[in-house]
Amino acid sequence: MIRTLDLRGRGLSAAELAREIPRPETDVSHATIAAGDLIDDVRSRGTAALLEHAERFDGVRPPSLRVAEHELPAALARLDPSVRSALERAISRVRSVSRAQVPQPTRTVLSDGAVVEQRWQAIRRVGLYVPGGKAVYPSSVVMNVVPAQEAGVESIVVASPAQREFDGAVHPTVLGAAALLGVTEVYAIGGASAIGALAFGVDDLGLDPVDLITGPGNVFVAAAKRLVRGVVGIDSEAGPTEILVIADADADPVLVAADLVSQAEHDELAASVLVTDSAELAEGVRRELERLVDATKHGDRVRTALGGAQSAIVLVDDEVAAARFSDAYAPEHLELQTADPTRTLGLIHNAGAIFVGAHSPVSLGDYLAGSNHVLPTGGQARFSSGLGVHTFVRPQQVIRYDAEALAGVERDIRALATAEDLPAHADAVTARLPRSPGASG
Repeated sequence: MIRTLDLRGRGLSAAELAREIPRPETDVSHATIAAGDLIDDVRSRGTAALLEHAERFDGVRPPSLRVAEHELPAALARLDPSVRSALERAISRVRSVSRAQVPQPTRTVLSDGAVVEQRWQAIRRVGLYVPGGKAVYPSSVVMNVVPAQEAGVESIVVASPAQREFDGAVHPTVLGAAALLGVTEVYAIGGASAIGALAFGVDDLGLDPVDLITGPGNVFVAAAKRLVRGVVGIDSEAGPTEILVIADADADPVLVAADLVSQAEHDELAASVLVTDSAELAEGVRRELERLVDATKHGDRVRTALGGAQSAIVLVDDEVAAARFSDAYAPEHLELQTADPTRTLGLIHNAGAIFVGAHSPVSLGDYLAGSNHVLPTGGQARFSSGLGVHTFVRPQQVIRYDAEALAGVERDIRALATAEDLPAHADAVTARLPRSPGASG
């Protein structure tokens, strides 16, 4: 069901190791043409295109693309009390963690009258995408909206696909979560079409363009985000979910297998990877996977994901080799189930979120850890981070010099401007300074 990749004793270079990384056979670049066509259609035909795309991809024509504001409190009132209670607790925890991330302004005095301040400005308007394919994701509403609110974003719009089983409306649990957070602008738009609509706006729908788009989605959503990057900001090109577990002989194969299955149930392209220096643990996990797949609700989906090119049990020589493989993979979710997970953590550089110890499963982070579950996939954790307050703010430098402070750096500015053959730069400084006695006019 799940393949074994044996790297023991091979001494791979960084380039060779990168070629061994298990990845899904699909590539975002393969979806860019289709995503681009959908975006262009939305830009040229607006609402008519969005309605046709909903019929084509979601199997239903929404009665209204914008959710009427009165439908939001109604959806909240219909929420299952246990779901509402869980959402409220998740919101509280994510809000606490997000609030702690809010950066503070700084003020640097370089000399008398020479000050550089750094302030943090929230992005004005953001579009938050909440997927709605094989599952419903009210938790993604929480993970997107809360840090945006804590950052001070003024205008928040949520887009989520129309649901056939709800006559073309956004899933009521998603609507309830949005209402719980005070969001009032919600659209029944999905996929690449939603990304295009958010990025460029839709005049005949009254949808103004946003400045930043965040949130996970399928390969077409990732491709669309790549295409609109530069027109708007994006968080990352989040693709199919990933879990990588570093485990040793001390780990419980039942727990490791349960965590691999938990991510594989997202969809057939989900990646589940175990990296271990224990052949005995590897075999124990393999046995548990067979048992769990037969017992779990989405067994066919899980079996396909575990059997795909993106999933594997990887055998390595030791803990250092396991960490080196993980860093090359740069997983969205990394679990450390080793005898000394804190020591293992010290070897790790690249990961979206890291779950330390046997009692910190990825499922905890998906819902109630307080951390954010919108994380970079496809190796992007090498250079990007998960969603947080920092996603929704920009640092701005504010420069305040008086005449005396400016005079104190005039000579150096002229030296550098002359070296770069940009004399007008220096002249712009000199023009502000008092002329020396006897200088000609």
